[in-house]
Amino acid sequence: MSAAPLTGRGIVITRPREHASALAELIRAAGGDPILFPTLEILPPENTDAVSAVIARLEGFQLAIFVSPTAALRGHAMVSASRNWPESLSVAAVGAGTAKVLEERGFRSVMSPSGEADSEALAALPELQDLRGRSVVIFRGEGGREWLRRELEGRGAHVEYAECYRRTRPEGHVGGVLARWQAGGIEAVSITSSEGLANSFAMLGPTGGRYLRATPVFVPHRRIEQAARKLDVRQIIVTGRGDERTVAEMATFFARV
Repeated sequence: MSAAPLTGRGIVITRPREHASALAELIRAAGGDPILFPTLEILPPENTDAVSAVIARLEGFQLAIFVSPTAALRGHAMVSASRNWPESLSVAAVGAGTAKVLEERGFRSVMSPSGEADSEALAALPELQDLRGRSVVIFRGEGGREWLRRELEGRGAHVEYAECYRRTRPEGHVGGVLARWQAGGIEAVSITSSEGLANSFAMLGPTGGRYLRATPVFVPHRRIEQAARKLDVRQIIVTGRGDERTVAEMATFFARV
């Protein structure tokens, strides 16, 4: 019987702890050793009054967009804690992962792109081409890209944000991860956002940064690849979105080395 494709491979997962378990289980099932090293922590928004005010008047919107699984989880929880979702409100997600979170919470007919999972792919959907006279609420974290809002406003929409969480850099100890790297026990890193990438370098310091630059890094999107190249990461593999695709690309990569 052939060995599992990731047997003996130590693989660092940098996503927030609350979103790491599914990827960790897939890596473990493929024989790998997942190493949780969260470089982002998800916290409640600084201004809960602002998002609560938007939630209170959801009836005034025709479309709700969720930009990430975290936005779907946190946004749904905040709305459900205070009111029912308007039945007339259409729902869209940036990709299949976010759509799955929404569907698991009872949403039907979630609009989402079938290929790439990002704002550009979402905005390319036929249903979003003519938005004249429509009001759109975007559930997201505090800060982030403004591209989607500008694009939808250019198509005639009135757009508001429901900023339902914030991201911060954890205050964790990195000694264990550095020791594992030094002993040769880390062979790959999964990084799922540019912010998580930057935080990885900040948390690891100069020594850890050298280890990270020399380790294969698996990312879901070209934007993160570009950010990693600017930080001199030597080997970057773009997997596309989805934990299954990430693990499949890792298996393919290690089958060649």
